[in-house]
Amino acid sequence: MSHEYKKRRNKLSRLIGRDSIAILPTSSIKMRSRDTDYPFRANSDFYYFTGFSEPEALMILAPGRPEGEFVLLVRPKDPLKEIWDGYMEGISGAKRNYLADEAFKIEDVDSILSTMFHNRQKVFYTLGNDENYDKSVVNAFNQIRANQRRGGVVPTEIISLEPLIHEMRLIKSREEIRLMKKSAKISVEAHYRVMDECNDGVFEYQIDAAIKHQFGKYGAVPAYHSIVASGANACTLHYIENKDKLKAGDLLLTDAGCEHQMYAADITRTIPVSGSYTDEQKAVYSIVLDAQKEAINSVKPGQTFENLQNQAIESITKGLIKLGLLKGTVKSLIERKAYKDFYMHGIGHWLGMDVHDVGAYMSDKGKSKKFEAGMVLTIKARNLYFKEK
Repeated sequence: MSHEYKKRRNKLSRLIGRDSIAILPTSSIKMRSRDTDYPFRANSDFYYFTGFSEPEALMILAPGRPEGEFVLLVRPKDPLKEIWDGYMEGISGAKRNYLADEAFKIEDVDSILSTMFHNRQKVFYTLGNDENYDKSVVNAFNQIRANQRRGGVVPTEIISLEPLIHEMRLIKSREEIRLMKKSAKISVEAHYRVMDECNDGVFEYQIDAAIKHQFGKYGAVPAYHSIVASGANACTLHYIENKDKLKAGDLLLTDAGCEHQMYAADITRTIPVSGSYTDEQKAVYSIVLDAQKEAINSVKPGQTFENLQNQAIESITKGLIKLGLLKGTVKSLIERKAYKDFYMHGIGHWLGMDVHDVGAYMSDKGKSKKFEAGMVLTIKARNLYFKEK
């Protein structure tokens, strides 16, 4: 993947221009409780350009810099800390294994930024994600501008880096699609496991445990908190308690996808606890399945989420009329959004390193963005919701 990271950095360098500099930190460590932390996961944007997975790291990209454009700031080697927390790449590892032209200690971030802002007109950095790095960037920016009478070019603005990166991430490479297929395959096997484990008397958390176990067999982790919702629990779209007992006659909704090598999958399926659908359940299931298949078959370059959503709404509305659950013409029911009592979410979303992946849904002209080759999305005309029979 090292060639892929370099290719991405080169593209970003071209986008920002030779008079600019880009600053991109990784995620911060998050406390879970008192002296325990959540497992660390690198910031997706940062990892996209570096492949570096350690905490306390920052990338600097300075196009045309004589000493090298790609700079990493990382934790220095610390043998005592490694005993407790594991291997650290350090300065030499950042250059040797991640192809940084130069690497420095992360604690020197303030002085490094002050030096590198010289002769740069624009600073590309997204404010608001990390208070500490915000201070470092803004202080360096203000400091060099305060000394501009000494001569030379000084930066005049701080520009958000995210829009450029997120448009890049929207188009997946062949390697990214290969990784995503692997994540999807693992997730499919987990859903087959759910079908095997789903029985009257089993608890939702036991199904959740089976999903995690299936992910773990392949070195994957949940891409998001799995939703294992039986009966009326499925009418809470983001139900995560996963605590109730499955009952014969109920349906089980499972929304679960793994993350493998930093790429996510996202799959939702609804199955009968008893092993077979009742006639009513099958009729509703068929409406959803038809809408989903129609949407999937319509995905192609030039298509839009807006068109797919409208298509799904029309298909679902027709199905609800056929079952006698809605009365009126398709047009009038859609105009007054009568379907929203049963179907209240969107048709899908971008998928990639994040389960709800980055990238704009609207074009610069305010219209739904047209699909292009390399974009990856979910189709989630996944359910109709009935709180009462």
